[in-house]
Amino acid sequence: MSRKIKISDDSRVVARNEILQVADIVARDKGLDKEEILGAMEFAILKTAQTKYGTSDRISAHIDRKTGDITITKLLTVVETVVDPNNEISLKDAQKIDVEATIGDEVEDRLPPIDFGRIAAGSARQIINQRIKAAEHAQQYKEFESRIGEIVTGTIKRLEFNETILEVGRAEGVLRKYDVIPNENFRIGERIKVLITGLNNDSSIPLLQLSRTSPDFLKMLFRQEVPEVYDGVIKIMAAARDPGSKAKIAVVSSDPSLDPVGACVGIKGARVQAITEELKGEKIDIIRWNDNPAIFIANSISPASAIRIVMEEVGDNITVVVPDEQLSSAIGRRGQNIRLASKLTGYTINVINNSQDVAERQQENDRIVKTLREALDVDEMMAIILKDEGFDNIEDIALADKAEIASIEGFDDEIAAEIISRANGYIDSKKAYIKKLCEENKVEKDLVGYKLLRLDLLEAIVKAGIKSLTELGDLAADELKELVGDSITDSEARTLIMKIRESWF
Repeated sequence: MSRKIKISDDSRVVARNEILQVADIVARDKGLDKEEILGAMEFAILKTAQTKYGTSDRISAHIDRKTGDITITKLLTVVETVVDPNNEISLKDAQKIDVEATIGDEVEDRLPPIDFGRIAAGSARQIINQRIKAAEHAQQYKEFESRIGEIVTGTIKRLEFNETILEVGRAEGVLRKYDVIPNENFRIGERIKVLITGLNNDSSIPLLQLSRTSPDFLKMLFRQEVPEVYDGVIKIMAAARDPGSKAKIAVVSSDPSLDPVGACVGIKGARVQAITEELKGEKIDIIRWNDNPAIFIANSISPASAIRIVMEEVGDNITVVVPDEQLSSAIGRRGQNIRLASKLTGYTINVINNSQDVAERQQENDRIVKTLREALDVDEMMAIILKDEGFDNIEDIALADKAEIASIEGFDDEIAAEIISRANGYIDSKKAYIKKLCEENKVEKDLVGYKLLRLDLLEAIVKAGIKSLTELGDLAADELKELVGDSITDSEARTLIMKIRESWF
């Protein structure tokens, strides 16, 4: 059992009201609870006592909340013969503290007051400061954890290598180099707007993680400048930035009578201009959002206009066809416009001009007609008719219903059956040939079994000396095109390479 010591009149410690006064002052200055300050002081006294009397965890320190008296005690076990003086006390000595003490009891023995020398006082001060700083950090963390994603105004406190430290209320925040708009220079004492992106758990570094380059910073600036966005009538669906240079933002209105783009631009561009100035001249394209991906993608390449959108059945690759004279504006300087459009929409967008698209489609038509003629042993006219009816793949013809082909004008059941039979015969012989070709060239199974490769394309790839899917994925689209020639178009080559690389990640 634990017994508290009885304090005799001659052993009392002189009251230290100044300790309570200091705790009051520090608590008010730091905005903390007085109990936290007193707790930090007790911890510092305890550490100092452990340095003097040993690091036993049975030592405790207490500051009286009314008088400021400091009491340091050590818990000792009552034994018949003392072996460990740091943790044990004889029955005789224990009964001087508590007359009812018996063997096995635990009693609290008061230790002599500590004389804080210069070194001990410095250590205690350091410990108290650390505890106060940790308490401040915990309080500030609680204050700001619900404010992540908000824009706040901070004051530049100091400029360090690759970091800018700000004061935001009582808390400190850090802007790292990549969170600062390029060519943006600050001065000590300058007030700037920043976005709170996160909080640091470590009290030894600034609490707030801040940014001026995040797309969310752009969104929140529109929320501040455009009342309709603040009220929720206009929603910002997506944003993408090349900080300090250009940005794209997609908006939609829940009110059919309200133009979301016009509202965000403002009268004579006043609203968007205010945001541009805050972002150091960053140009902003405001895009009308649409839940139809093709329409949204067409809008996203502004200022260029789309003639045609080609979406892959699988994956996020999109090809956008634009007028010849708009190709450069669609791509943008160093690919900036199309890169931002890809980020905004979430699709990988490839842009080609109309002339290239016409040439590629003609090339693809010629390849399909040639393959149908050779595989089915039919004339060019019949091959063209089959292609125009949607039968542009030998595999599709082999699996087609006879009635479906027989329904084509000029065809009948007999012709349909023969075409299907020839398609299956071609596929069987082609598969056997390619299997032998792959075995002879020691082609890896991942390439042979890759589902996106047509038989004729797989044959061309193997003949070009490619033996694995990794080798194929390592090629640039133009390198693949050069290796296999007319077996693939430029657009197909780009899409194929990107699909293979997707599986790597």
